[in-house]
Amino acid sequence: MLHRDNAPQAPQGGAANRSDFRHTSVLLDGAVDALVQSPSGIYLDGTFGRGGHSRAILSRLDARGRLIAIDRDPAALAVAAEIDDPRLTVCRGVFAELDSHAEACGASGRLSGILLDVGVSSPQLDDPSRGFSFLRDGPLDMRMDPTSGIGAAEWIARTGDQEMARVFKSYGEERFAKRIARAIVTARQETPIVGTHQLADIVKAAHPAWEKGKHPATRVFQAIRIHLNDELGQLTRALGVALDSLEVGGRLVVISFHSLEDRLVKRFIRDQSRGDTHLPRGMPVREDQLHKRLKPVGKAMRASDSEVDANPRARSAVMRIAEKLE
Repeated sequence: MLHRDNAPQAPQGGAANRSDFRHTSVLLDGAVDALVQSPSGIYLDGTFGRGGHSRAILSRLDARGRLIAIDRDPAALAVAAEIDDPRLTVCRGVFAELDSHAEACGASGRLSGILLDVGVSSPQLDDPSRGFSFLRDGPLDMRMDPTSGIGAAEWIARTGDQEMARVFKSYGEERFAKRIARAIVTARQETPIVGTHQLADIVKAAHPAWEKGKHPATRVFQAIRIHLNDELGQLTRALGVALDSLEVGGRLVVISFHSLEDRLVKRFIRDQSRGDTHLPRGMPVREDQLHKRLKPVGKAMRASDSEVDANPRARSAVMRIAEKLE
């Protein structure tokens, strides 16, 4: 948990170190409308980012309301530290451990709503020093927390082609994963692969079938990022602990940006809304004996045309909402 006197300071220096890259929160009003059902409740924002959702949640709360915001990115935490609001508690960490953060804040089982805005943020993509994107050249990193784990350059340097192909196929749904992995391994024998443009050019040359309107390295970069940050594992664990952290009637709101994430969320809500499906076939069971824990609220929502026009990255966003039953 971060206190104001020891919260991380915003990085100093040039463009590569700035923490002020613009970020437009996707499905902002819809998410907050669905989440905040009581202005005096306790809410949790699993990814603070640049605070768009958190600020909107705070604007809906009264003096008794509280917000717990989590992030693992030091640049995001530096922005969060600038908000002077006694209702806000900022925690450094991952949303997979949201139950531990809620417990540390005395809110275990008492959350009125949990918001998970999954994936990479615009400031992370736009800052070339973070190495998430090939649009501008920068060092290959891709870690959401640059102080933890290994970066993309090190992973590429030491990973075998079979494991590399597995990651590209599993997390990027890349059809030519084996071919691209072999090309990367061949290229690194000549010179270390340390830059985003360098990797993108290798993938581009090895890719035999470019998709219209999409750079051929898009799926590979997505796959490496998801793998290094354990994004699907983090989401799976967060969903697993979310229900015990919510109060009855509390809302779970999840915004995802690609099909792998959305599939996990959709399946979780479906399974929890069906209840106990492992009972012996033919056994007469009352509805209340199924122990259904969630009910879906409405259908999956997508960004409006106007929002996509203003923020093209919202095009792939899907929001799902559910409410805790017991």
